[in-house]
Amino acid sequence: MSSLTEARVSEIRAFNRFYTKVIGVLQAGMLDSPYSLTEVRVLFELAHSAPMETGELRALLGLDAGYLSRILTRLDGDGLVARERSTSDARKQLVRLTPAGMETFRSLDERSAEEIERLLAALPDEGQERLVTSMATIRRLLGAEGRREAVVIRPPRAGDLGWVAFRHGELYAREYGWGTEFEQLVARIVGDLDFSRDAGWIAEVDGERAGCVFCVHQDETTAKLRMLLVEPSARGHGIGRRLVEECVRHAKAEGYKRMTLWTRDSLVSARRIYQAAGFELESEEKGTENGVEVTEQVWSRDLQATS
Repeated sequence: MSSLTEARVSEIRAFNRFYTKVIGVLQAGMLDSPYSLTEVRVLFELAHSAPMETGELRALLGLDAGYLSRILTRLDGDGLVARERSTSDARKQLVRLTPAGMETFRSLDERSAEEIERLLAALPDEGQERLVTSMATIRRLLGAEGRREAVVIRPPRAGDLGWVAFRHGELYAREYGWGTEFEQLVARIVGDLDFSRDAGWIAEVDGERAGCVFCVHQDETTAKLRMLLVEPSARGHGIGRRLVEECVRHAKAEGYKRMTLWTRDSLVSARRIYQAAGFELESEEKGTENGVEVTEQVWSRDLQATS
C-alpha cells in the first residue's frame, strides 16, 4: 500500500469512527429505543413499501438470511411486524408492519429528524450547506454502480460565477501546477461577461455544480467559447460534449459565422471534445504558466458548416 493510499484509508476510517459516534451506532439502542441500527433500518424499509418478500428485503439491506430471520423474529415477538406466506408462491414469505410497528417507526422517525435538526442548528447556514453538499457527494461517489445520475444544463445564477473562477483556479493548480495568475485571468474573463450579449451554462449532476462553459461575443461575426470545465467526478459521462454542443448551438442561433477558443495542449480531453465538435487547430505557440512550460493553442470552426 502506497503512503498516499494509506493516508486516505486512515482518513476514511477516522471519519467512520467519528460518524458512528455522531449517529449513536455504538449505543445499545438507536434513538433511545431498544432497537439496533439494523432493526430500525428494517422498520424504515417496511414503512416505505407494500408487504415485502423477505428475500427482497435481505437483498436491499445486504443482510445474511439467518441474521434477517432473527431480526424479524424479534420484531414479530414485539408485535411490530407480521409474516405470511405469499399467495402466488408458498415458498416465499411476505413481511409487513403492523399498526403498532408503524406507530413505533413514526416515533423513531420523528426523533431522528429532531436529532438532525439539533445537529444542523449548531452550524451557521454556510456550514449546513457544506455539510449537506459533502454528504450528497459521498452518496453519489459510493452509490449503486450503474445508477443514472440526473444531469441538468442550465443558465448561470447567483453564486455560479464565483464558483467558476474558484474551481478553475483550484483544479488547474492541482492538476497542472498553474498558479494564482491563471485564476486571476479566469476571474477577469468572468468579470468582463456581459449577459446582454454573452451566454453561459452550468452543468449540474444530482443538483451539484459539475461543469461550465461560456459563449462570449468577440465581434459581430465571431464568438468565443470560453472557460469549459468539468469536475473530475463528472468526467467521462459526456458532460463536456453537451456543454460544447450547447455553446455552439447558441452561437449559430445568434447568427455568428465563426467560433474560436483558446486552450493548451495539455488539456487532452478538452481538445478531443473540440475536435469532435468540428474545431480545428489554427495556431499555437510556447508559453509559461507559474513556471510551467505550456503550449498555447487557438482553435476555430465555421458555424455555417454542417456540424
